This record gives sequence, C-alpha cells and structure tokens, in this order.
Amino acid sequence: MEKINEAIKYYTYKREGLLNFINSKNDLTVEEIIENAEELSILEYKITALQVALEN
Repeated sequence: MEKINEAIKYYTYKREGLLNFINSKNDLTVEEIIENAEELSILEYKITALQVALEN
C-alpha cells in the first residue's frame, strides 16, 4: 500500500511538472502539443489505475 501511495505521489508530481511546462509556453508546435498531451494522458491513466488499486 505504501508503494502505491509513493507511485501516486511520483506520477502526480510528474503530471504537475508537465502541466506547468505546457501552461508556461506560448509557442508550442502542434507536434509538441500532441507529444505532451500523450504523456499527460499516460500519467493520468497510471494515477487513476493506482488509485483504483488503492481502493481495492
């Protein structure tokens, strides 16, 4: 259970860093937006899966 909580913290930290990066840029290319959105989607999926595992 502790490992799950640590993983959630880690992925949440990574998500916040990515969101801050995206929000701080005014000149992202389409490719950069797509790449960052894909990475954000993966992080969101991992966080959700870990939260579900924690509840069970």
